[in-house]
Amino acid sequence: MKHTGKAAVAAFKLIGLSLVAVLVLLGVAYLAAHIAAFVWAMSGVLLGLWVLFTVFTFYFFRDPDPMVPGAPKLVVSPGHGTVDVIDAAAEGEFMGGECKRISIFLSVFNVHVQNAPVTGRVAFFKHSPGQYLNAMRSDCAQFNENVLIGIESVDPSGAKVGVRLIAGLIARRIVPWIAQNDPVHRGERISLIQFGSRVDVYLPKTATIKVNLGDKVVGGQTVLAALE
Repeated sequence: MKHTGKAAVAAFKLIGLSLVAVLVLLGVAYLAAHIAAFVWAMSGVLLGLWVLFTVFTFYFFRDPDPMVPGAPKLVVSPGHGTVDVIDAAAEGEFMGGECKRISIFLSVFNVHVQNAPVTGRVAFFKHSPGQYLNAMRSDCAQFNENVLIGIESVDPSGAKVGVRLIAGLIARRIVPWIAQNDPVHRGERISLIQFGSRVDVYLPKTATIKVNLGDKVVGGQTVLAALE
């Protein structure tokens, strides 16, 4: 007769699918049991790795209080790291053209909290998306994600100091703690860059540089320059 046996075929299909589902569940249970046994066997190692990660994380996010110098007209380092560039630069967005630049490389072992270089007002604030090239490249600011902060100093009045926070190959998150028009005080915490990165400082052409290439600097504490 027409369609004879189709119901049986449907039944066998359903039975076959249910068997596959049961086998999958048994396989998952088998794997879960073995994974659980492996995890329990490795629990000591996993806890040890977590402790190491916790210690490194606290070390990386350490935030010491700087000994901020009190003398007038000084520019302190906004970052902890090594001075690897001192040159003339053209920064047109805030400085208005030719200026002096001090660039500081922050390794993964440096403190990554940044500090205000001078007392004044945040007169310029701009985030620029970009790439994540190695921050050891002194020209990475041209390509990498960065935040440019321009501060108008009150000592001397109206002097401009720019700080560019630059993401790197590992550092992929810049966390500013200030915004445009905020008042800032020399040495005050202004941002965090996670993992290795770079900070550029832009100074007026009349500024007197007080550091040398290769110097290790402390954020909020080491004097980079004196303003006229």
